[in-house]
This record gives sequence, C-alpha cells and structure tokens, in this order.
Amino acid sequence: MTRTPSARSPRPSLTRPRRLRPGDRVAIVAPSGPVPRERLDAGVDVLRGWDLDPVVMPHVLDTHPRLHHLAGTDADRARDLTDAWCDPSVAAVLAARGGYGVQRMVDLADWEAMRAAGPKLFVGYSDLTVLHEAFAARLGLATLHGPMPATVSFLKDAGTQEHLRRTLFRPETAMAITSPTARTMVPGRACGTTFGGCLSLLAAELGVPGCDAVRAVGVPPPGEGGGILLLEDVGEQPYRLDGYLTHLLRAGALDDVAGVVLGSWHDCGPYEDVRAVLLDRLAPLGVPVVEELGFGHGPSTLTVPLGVRAALDADARTLTLEEPALA
Repeated sequence: MTRTPSARSPRPSLTRPRRLRPGDRVAIVAPSGPVPRERLDAGVDVLRGWDLDPVVMPHVLDTHPRLHHLAGTDADRARDLTDAWCDPSVAAVLAARGGYGVQRMVDLADWEAMRAAGPKLFVGYSDLTVLHEAFAARLGLATLHGPMPATVSFLKDAGTQEHLRRTLFRPETAMAITSPTARTMVPGRACGTTFGGCLSLLAAELGVPGCDAVRAVGVPPPGEGGGILLLEDVGEQPYRLDGYLTHLLRAGALDDVAGVVLGSWHDCGPYEDVRAVLLDRLAPLGVPVVEELGFGHGPSTLTVPLGVRAALDADARTLTLEEPALA
C-alpha cells in the first residue's frame, strides 16, 4: 500500500551543517544525566583516534547538589551548551549521554546568541530529542540522532562507531540506512523530511507553551506536507507506549505523517507485546511503516539525520536520504 501524496507542498528540509574534517574541535556537553568519568574518558579517546580535538565543557562531570539524576544545575548545563555553540573554534557539539533533564534547561540556553553564532552540528538521542526539536524550530538546523561518546553502545559496538564516523566525515557513504533486523510492518513507499526521536519525549513536548510542537511531532504548518516520523524508546512498558501514541493521535499530531520508521524498544517488555501496540496504533494511519531499523537505545545504534529529505521503502526495508546528512 502506498499512501496518496498530500496536496500540500513538501515539508521543507532544514539547513545541513557542514561535515567534519580531521583536526576539527568538537565540544562535549551534558544537558541531561550525570556522566561516568571512565566512560567519558574512553569516548574522548575514540574521538581523538578519529583525529578530532574533543573539548569537555566545564560542567560535564558535575552532579546536581540535590537532584542526583541531573548532571549539574540547570543553569550550568544550559551555559555549557550556549558557550560550546558560540565558540567559533567548535565545529560540532556532542551530548555525552542522555537520561533526563533537557526539558529543565532548554529554555535557559541563549538561543539568540546561538543563532548569531551560525550553524554547526549537534549529535545525540534519547532525552536529547528535546534539543533536536529546539534546533529545528529555533535555528532551522538539521541534526543527527546518533550515538553519544559516554554510552555503552558507542564504546562497545564497532558498527555503531563506524556508522557515526562515516556520517560525520563521509556522509555520502551513509545515505542508505537499513539493518539486518529491519522488517516491513505496513508496506508501501513515501517521501518526506525526517523528524522525531524518543516517543515519550515527543509526547511530553506536545502542548508546552512556547514550544514549536509542530516541529517536535510532525504536524506541518499550513502549506507544508508531512514527514517521515522516526520513533524509538527505552524502559517503557507496552501500555505506556500505547498511551504516548494515543496522546499524539488524539492531538492530531500524526495526521500528516507520510511514513514511519521504528527503531529499538530496549527494555520495553517482550517485543511481540510492543509490536502489537505499534501495529494497533500506527497501521490505521495508512502509511508505510518499517520496524527494527536499528537506531535508538539498543546495544548497537545507527546514526539517522533529522531534518533532511528521505525516501522510505517499507517493502525493501530501507530509508534512503535524498542528499547527504551533512553538507
């Protein structure tokens, strides 16, 4: 089944930051949870092995004085992000890890100063979904939903590292995205601009005053078409995934989605139970859906750009970018 194209004009892609080059300086920030020093040190070593110059921002190894699930105070985490972005010597900003906390600090960052600093690359996933949305809505930038240097998948899985490295340095070699685990959930083909991320964060952002929830969950503004929605999550039981999807559906947030790409659902219960929820909630959209494409919170994770045009072929189980993720 192939969905009839929308009469609206296509959802526009966003500005693509430039690709990285050997010797580039990259800043590491911790907008969410506390970062284990040993993992951070190991991740920094990997980046140096790629001939990058990683700089760890001052508050990355902090822990909030009272709320130990946070990497330092909200103001300090926001300051690190702002300072890293506004540093003209920095080519990219990488989140050290996810966790929880971006919603607390995102509005404290100096977005006017960051806009004036010009485009650069941002990489992260999980709780960083909130920052992906902010970079798209506030700065008009495409970003990378990709592995982070202080996470187990980045440190332990060679395929995870290699796909990120190719996307960063030779993005034209990483335009066809698929996985041996990928399966067709709903057949068909669709084109659109990629968007999305962690399902629970997308649902949490819906309706937040001052947030561009349109960009966060894919309801196009008047005159724009739908996009290719990417979804994944971790540690959420099937009934909670049902609730998040139902919330988005009831709000009309998925009305103009052209296609859906599903990643990993690590620690969300038996996959057959998770799959039953995804099929029940997404199949009635009447758009192609591919499952288990290999991005997200699993032991390995692919790098997937957000904000670029792509073609989804659910029958072939591929997501093919129309242009490289980075310029």
